[in-house]
Parts: sequence; C-alpha cells; structure tokens
Amino acid sequence: MESEELLAAAREGDGDAFASLLAPHRQALHVHCYRMLGSLDDADDALQEALLRAWRSLGTYEGRAPLRHWLYRITTTTCLKAIKARGRTPQPAGEPAWLQPYPDLLLDRIDPTAGDPAMLAEQRDSITLAFVVALQRLPASQRAVLLLREVLSFTAAETGALLDLSVPAVNSALQRARATLGTAPAEAVPFGPAEKQAVERFVDAWQRRDIAALARLLRADVILSMPPELLTFTGREAVAEFFATVPAEGRLDLIDLVTVRANGRPALAAYLPDDTGTCRGYGIMTLTVDPDGAITQITGFPLPEVFAAFGLPARR
Repeated sequence: MESEELLAAAREGDGDAFASLLAPHRQALHVHCYRMLGSLDDADDALQEALLRAWRSLGTYEGRAPLRHWLYRITTTTCLKAIKARGRTPQPAGEPAWLQPYPDLLLDRIDPTAGDPAMLAEQRDSITLAFVVALQRLPASQRAVLLLREVLSFTAAETGALLDLSVPAVNSALQRARATLGTAPAEAVPFGPAEKQAVERFVDAWQRRDIAALARLLRADVILSMPPELLTFTGREAVAEFFATVPAEGRLDLIDLVTVRANGRPALAAYLPDDTGTCRGYGIMTLTVDPDGAITQITGFPLPEVFAAFGLPARR
C-alpha cells in the first residue's frame, strides 16, 4: 500500500497499517531515545510510550510536515518528560549511573531507505559511549536541540517547531551545547584490523590468565570504569591489578568471553560459572582501541539482563 493509503487506513483504526507506517522509522527512533536517555531499558520504555501517543493522536497529524518530523516531535517530547519525571540532573563527570550499552545488531536494523545515506551514517557514528556520556552532561533541552540539529539534520526552524522554541532560542541552546561538548575528550575512531587483533589478543591473554600480556595491551593511561559504580581505575598498573584480583578473584580462566559489538565498538560478554558449574551471563565490557592497537578505555556493565538484546543466551 502507498503511504497515503496506509495513513488513511491507520486513521480508521487499522493497527497493521499504522505498524507499516512506523516500520521505516521505528529503529531510528529507538536509537534517538537511547541517545537522549543513555539507557537501553529507558529507550525501550520511551519508544513504547511515544508510539502509543502517536497512535492515539494520529488524527491530529495533518500531513503538512513529513511523518518523520511528527514522530520525532512526539518521541523527543516523550524523552524530555521522562527525564523530568525521573529527576535526572546532567552528569558533570564520568559515566552516569543509568548508562547501558547499545547492541550494534540493533543499529543494523535501521532502515537504509528511511533517510539520506550520509545522515544515516552520521546517526551510527554518534552512538559511541563517549558521545552518549557527553550528552548526559547537557541539560535535557540542549541535548534535544543538539541531536535534532547535528545528528538528525533538522534545520533550526524545524527544530524550533518540534520543540516549541524560537529560532534564536534553538541557536542559543545549540551554541551552549557545543561549548559543553567541546570540553569532552575525543574518542578514537575504529580501526578494523588493529581493533580486531587487539580484541583477539585480549581474549587470549584473559583465557590464559596472563596478566602481564593483558597489561601490555593497555595504553599507559587506560581507564577502567564500571557504572553505576563511581570508582574508576586509571593507568596500566591499576587496571592490570584489578584484573588480577577482582573478577572471579583473579581466576580469569573461569570466565568465558564472547565477542560482540556495542556502541560501534568491540565488546565482550562475560559468563561466570555458578555453584552448579552453569555459566551464567555476568556482564558486558566495551573496549576502545587507539590507532596503534592499544586499549585506551574499558567500560564494564554488570548487566546480565541486557544479554537478550545482544542476541545472547542467559546461560551457556
């Protein structure tokens, strides 16, 4: 069916027609929720609420702007209300307590026909943990303006219409957001072969319980963080000591690692045996690798509940 026919059918209460209208936009909207909220679980909730609001208010859509614009308006305002309702303040430093990884396999579901190829590539590039963390340091309104203008390529006028702001207010919010993000550390871009080799060596050293080999893979100023814990470990020696003593009390060989991808970076899903010997999902580690193949940052998430989103079983 053509989009106009689908829209007419949806307005008459045809749920299947409404689902077909949403299909090209649904996954991109989910990614937008994640960037706004920094949490996979919260993105799920926000998208569900936004789509319910869209269904209930479909009769108000007059077609003067593209359906995509109308959907982003509803989704963005839903996220802004969620931020306000949960009382979250901007995160001044470090990873926010609510931060969760985003599986790359969900990024792969973005409809390639739903927008300009360059814009879709920009959306994928702006999912890195460093960027998502930096966004959480912004006031919610600035976060929304920055994403609409610089990631989703809405004009200042379109952004103002979506957020009920004047064009000068949009430009002012964008300028303040840029100034804040300008102080955020840049994250290394992925380097295919070097990145792949670094991960393979990391897994090999881990499984052999070779702490010295693990340490050699780390850059001198490597940072290990584990949100929601505020504690971070900085430097090769501190991170190596952590691996030698904390995970499974240093028995790294007991922990089974599975390579996945999250936020456009390599990641490792960890399974730890319980008292019965059954390996159960324990957490996800994301790795950032510099151009020389050294690991510069490790972010650990003790979140076995996100394994399903990565297509992983709860136990092995």
